[in-house]
Amino acid sequence: MAQLSPKRQQLLNFIREFKQNRGYGPSIREILQARHISSISLVQRDLKVLEREGCIRRDPRVGRSIALAETAGNAIRVPVLGTIAAGQPIPVTQSDAWREEPLETLELPADMASGRDNVYALRVKGLSMIDALIDDGDIVVMQATTTVDNGDMAAVWLKKEQEVTLKKIYRERGRIRLQPANSLMQPLYCRPDNVEIQGKVVGVIRKL
Repeated sequence: MAQLSPKRQQLLNFIREFKQNRGYGPSIREILQARHISSISLVQRDLKVLEREGCIRRDPRVGRSIALAETAGNAIRVPVLGTIAAGQPIPVTQSDAWREEPLETLELPADMASGRDNVYALRVKGLSMIDALIDDGDIVVMQATTTVDNGDMAAVWLKKEQEVTLKKIYRERGRIRLQPANSLMQPLYCRPDNVEIQGKVVGVIRKL
């Protein structure tokens, strides 16, 4: 590997620090903003040099695919399948409407999945889970499942309303309580036969 210019060494250091702090690589736009680079094309040019010199690996077709060469093998690709409400439920046309085709793919540390199967991601819309440190625009990493424990955060399909929402789940006598993690919001109470669990939260990727 040839000696990098000071500017590209600083970029490599930024990528390394970003990944250490957040557990995943930066996007092109995050590099552009943090490094005060004037255009996306300049970022792409510097990344191509780092890739050619064997410092990083990436897939231009995949979001957040920048990985340090020495750790790239410890990553997994997770499909982003749509948006889920953390507030009022979002009406959708069918219970699996956001499962059909991935909007994009994220490259995440393998330990974020912790050996789980059927892991996917959803973008969060709303503020009902803000006290659980899930903000509007964050991404939740989900494991597809139809069963969860009391207190788990889950993607819930409300059959009668034809809506999907993200809430904590509590089973009570004769009903299910969908509890927001926001002191300003009230829980939703549902009949057990109106609730279908579609996945539980196993990780969160926070927006800048």
